[in-house]
Amino acid sequence: MKKTIKYDTSNISKKKQIQLYKALLKPRLIEEKMLILLRQGRISKWFSGIGQEAISVGCTMALDSDEKIFPMHRNLGVFTTREVPLKRLFCQWQGKMAGFTKGRDRSFHFGSSDYNIVGMISHLGPQLSLAGGVALSHKLNKREKISLAFTGEGGTSQGEFHEALNTAAVWKLPVIFCIENNGYGLSTPTSEQYACKDLADKAIGYGMKTEIVDGNNVIEVYETIDRIAKKIRKSPEPYLIEFKTFRMRGHEEASGTKYVPKELMDTWAKKDPLKTFENHLIKNAVILQEEVDLWSAEIKTEIKTGLEESYTEPAVSSTETGELADVYAPHSHDDTTPSSEVTEMRFIDAITAGLRESMKRHDNLVLMGQDIADYGGVFKVTDGFTKEFGKGRVRNTPLCESAIVGAALGLTLEGDKAMMEMQFADFVTCGFNQIVNNLAKSHYRWQHKADVVVRMPTGGGMGAGPFHSQSNEAWFTKTPGLKVVYPSTPAQAKGLLIAAIADPNPVMFFEHKGMYRSITEDVPDGYYELEIGKARTVAEGDEMTIITYGMGVHWSTALAEEMKLSADIIDLVSLAPIDYAAIDVSVKKTNRVIILHEDTLFGGIGGDISAYISEHLFEHLDAPVKRVASLDTPIPFDKGLEQIFLPKDRFRVAVGDLLDY
Repeated sequence: MKKTIKYDTSNISKKKQIQLYKALLKPRLIEEKMLILLRQGRISKWFSGIGQEAISVGCTMALDSDEKIFPMHRNLGVFTTREVPLKRLFCQWQGKMAGFTKGRDRSFHFGSSDYNIVGMISHLGPQLSLAGGVALSHKLNKREKISLAFTGEGGTSQGEFHEALNTAAVWKLPVIFCIENNGYGLSTPTSEQYACKDLADKAIGYGMKTEIVDGNNVIEVYETIDRIAKKIRKSPEPYLIEFKTFRMRGHEEASGTKYVPKELMDTWAKKDPLKTFENHLIKNAVILQEEVDLWSAEIKTEIKTGLEESYTEPAVSSTETGELADVYAPHSHDDTTPSSEVTEMRFIDAITAGLRESMKRHDNLVLMGQDIADYGGVFKVTDGFTKEFGKGRVRNTPLCESAIVGAALGLTLEGDKAMMEMQFADFVTCGFNQIVNNLAKSHYRWQHKADVVVRMPTGGGMGAGPFHSQSNEAWFTKTPGLKVVYPSTPAQAKGLLIAAIADPNPVMFFEHKGMYRSITEDVPDGYYELEIGKARTVAEGDEMTIITYGMGVHWSTALAEEMKLSADIIDLVSLAPIDYAAIDVSVKKTNRVIILHEDTLFGGIGGDISAYISEHLFEHLDAPVKRVASLDTPIPFDKGLEQIFLPKDRFRVAVGDLLDY
């Protein structure tokens, strides 16, 4: 480590040097004030970037104002360099409505489309994949633009770091990944975080170019990022930059720094990016001390004014209705009447038709998934699509579900649409964090739509065992912000998939593999949408109501025919949101209810529907609500064991018991 900073400003104009200095000074003075307010209880938490400002400022100054930046805890300089109004920043940190998240998120967990800043989530690594998705949009749309994302040395230990870098390298995306290596992840030193000499070395394994930069030297930071940005705007490829720096305060203020040796603090204090650059500029007569004093006074006045304005802003005020209204982005269903012209299709052919119609309708729609390009996917849903729509829009992906969900969200940050195919619904576990924390919460947190559909081939009955047969839809119905749909017929599958892609909200689209080639019907030609959130009455009767979805619809209709059962069969179709009105009408008519689903019993969606009926329709019941579901075990491979697991035989018994009650 160099003991002093050597500034070479020979290629930087005096005007730019002054801009860089003032850009360093502003976040430092804001931080000093925020630390006072923290002690006074005026803000709730603070992650200090003192000593690291050169990285945020140098990177942001090197980018165009319309290029997206993905900051982390210690990147206040990104916001100030982008000239975010101080009043709004202060309101954000006080949790006021005039901030950026309506009081729903704190400190630096926020973004703003107006300033092309994308807010972090606490899981750190996922932001890298989003930046890759933005870069993919730039490349596909032939914009000479880049994206830039920050992470810390601790974040490089996460799997998302590997996935994001690997995907960006394979796809040659114009993105810069910046590691702020500041010595500690909370209290964990780098010696316990990684074994390589330099984190920059990790790029070599991905076939990616890399550089190591003195993160306290604002000139070196600015010139490096400026040079790379200019290069990859013209010739897209990713870069990994390791900035060597140090965290002079705690991970957050409550953590303190007692675990840091004093001599290390003293050494890095001499490399303060603001003071060393200020001394260099004064020594070389670029600025005067009097100017420094004047600028400091002006910034302090701006801070004071911003704080006074923020204090006058009212506290957050909302209602249950207001909070629920922001969970989803607004969307109006296209109520186009389906064509009277029809074609007989299998379920899988209807999925293909829905994708094809959507690709024609939305020229900004990108399909991504393992083996979906020339191979057409393991189920051949996209067979022939690369010839029709090109490999840019129909993309094979590396085997990294999390990075691809993140890239899908990144695409939508630039106004594109994305569909990602999970090869099997079981594999969604590898992308779970991106789905439930980034996709689901994006609009609620900072009013940005997550225009992503995740296709989920699901279900058992084919002897595929515990990792290719799970019914995991209930994992996602629990998560506010996601829509969950589960068609049971080809016509439904086509119209719902088209609707899901048209919807600007994240949709988990479940497709039962057992229906792919076993269910056939006439499907309307052309483009049509079926409204998400509407159930379908499959059959009408008066002996009982069967509430089900997916394969359960076919089990129910077959059993009703066999038993000559007079029953309302309600196909939920949409699991989030649920059409409670349809349930109300049927239960009030039949007075007996059985809920059937292929998912396991405990924690399945049937429990919530049963609770709803008991709470709201109790007086209309002539018998207890029955639930029938798969056994509470992992789904087995052996066909005989699978039959024990699945609810089909238990369903027959339960229907008889309900009739006899």
